[in-house]
Amino acid sequence: MLPGNCMKLLMMVMAAAAAIAIVAAEEDGRIGASFPAGVLRLERVFPVNHSVELEELIARDRARHARMLQNFAGGIGNFPVIGSSDPFLVGFYYTKVKLGSPPREYNVQIDTGSDILWVTCGSCNNCPQTSGLGVELNFYDTASSSTASLISCSDRRCASGECSSKTNQCAYTFHYGDNSGTTGYYVSDLIYFDTVLGTSLTANSSSPIVFGCSTSQSGGLTKMDRAIDGIFGLGQQDLSVISQLSSHGISPKVFSHCLKGDGNGGGILVLGFITLYICRALLLMGKFYLLIQEFLCPLMIEELLLILVLL
Repeated sequence: MLPGNCMKLLMMVMAAAAAIAIVAAEEDGRIGASFPAGVLRLERVFPVNHSVELEELIARDRARHARMLQNFAGGIGNFPVIGSSDPFLVGFYYTKVKLGSPPREYNVQIDTGSDILWVTCGSCNNCPQTSGLGVELNFYDTASSSTASLISCSDRRCASGECSSKTNQCAYTFHYGDNSGTTGYYVSDLIYFDTVLGTSLTANSSSPIVFGCSTSQSGGLTKMDRAIDGIFGLGQQDLSVISQLSSHGISPKVFSHCLKGDGNGGGILVLGFITLYICRALLLMGKFYLLIQEFLCPLMIEELLLILVLL
């Protein structure tokens, strides 16, 4: 059973929602003069004399909203978000991505000012070996992944890259606004993520993508206090993860950051279009008394308040 205060809150919400529905129906003519008495007969899903547990009602509502999600084309890939924008704490947001076969997990900084996902290679020069963020640094190795392949200079996906005549590998050099930088080469491998489906909250999915393998770093990227495995660029270029997943028909070319809502940042990074309706459906499919902590969708404040009241 749920805590007493949660039960009281839900009963109040259900009563308020029923009252709102009746008022709305009266206003648009669905109740009253438009229908003679006795034309419509309402059958109760649960009999009056049948005691129903609150969890049973919630489970039924989750199933209903799961069916509603089937009406929306395209999956929604989501990644957990850790960190904070507070410069006295972490100073940035980062997420976890799984790459390769077998998959390994990498902590990568979320960056809207660049386009490419890259992670540190095992052969990287001048790269931190430990991090002050309390995370374990992992190094990507193409030889350790059965699905990895190098991107050659003749590959059409190397159109925006640099070409090394000696190795015939598609390379890159990136410089960031804080005067840090990285060089490396492009590889293709699998990325793993959760996809929101109609019949369940999430399902494990994977897709081949092109990303960078960093062999050299400079500037702030070499500092151990905020060392991270790489950077997750959310730009619009063809080689951004968002663009690649969109070209594969997995998700639209859109992303959102659903805030956790506790003042410390975090939440989830969502690749794919989320409407107000989908946000509500996803919220209702979770534990209702944890909704504010787990999913605060990027809505207008009026809509957000409405959800907090009605849910």
